[in-house]
Amino acid sequence: MNKNTEKTIAKNFFEKNEEDFIHTSFDREIAFYESICSGNMELVRVFMKPLFCEGCGILSEDYLQNLKYHVVVLATMIARYCIKGGMSPEESYSMSDFFIMKTDKCRTENDIRKVHIEMIETYTNKMRYIKFNGIFSKQVVKAIEYIICNIHSRVTLNDTAEHLKISPAHLSRIFRKETGESFSGYVNRIRIEEASSLLLYTERTDIEISNMLGYSSQSYFIKVFRKYMGCTPKKYKKQYHIF
Repeated sequence: MNKNTEKTIAKNFFEKNEEDFIHTSFDREIAFYESICSGNMELVRVFMKPLFCEGCGILSEDYLQNLKYHVVVLATMIARYCIKGGMSPEESYSMSDFFIMKTDKCRTENDIRKVHIEMIETYTNKMRYIKFNGIFSKQVVKAIEYIICNIHSRVTLNDTAEHLKISPAHLSRIFRKETGESFSGYVNRIRIEEASSLLLYTERTDIEISNMLGYSSQSYFIKVFRKYMGCTPKKYKKQYHIF
């Protein structure tokens, strides 16, 4: 590396340390990309941060150009994570190119931020489709999508069946046959998977997470969590928390 370049990087690093500059948590970033790959938009919203927020590096002295560079970096990272998650390289890179080109044409901050959100939502929805399409019937796929979209509220078999315009008995039967789980069991597992991520990658308490995921009481949340994870939320967080 050129000595002048080394000096510039070192100077920049020193100045940022002097300003107590801290980049976004690496583990939280990983959780964000993995939530996109899981197709869980609710979890994506938990880990997603506004474009160029506190903890993000400055990539250009021009404010709009800086925002655009951050979208490009994000598009590059998401594209590669989604390929790893099962999306074809051709499709993932094409989507990435599309959103980068769309960002390049933006002339206002608001337009750039809209593309940022659109890109994340498009990749997440596509990954959800890839994850479940061909494995389950259309009715079960739609049921799973309904569960994921409403995971922060009370999700019932009857409400889901009404949404799909089929009988609860039929939904219960095909759901268990195709997923190997009961409807309520699947809902609880998805909720606990989200709860475990929130415990690991955020500072939310188990009470806050219990309320956020629509559990009727904290004691019931702890009971279900212990059933799936083998310990209480507090013990899980203490044992695996990365901060």
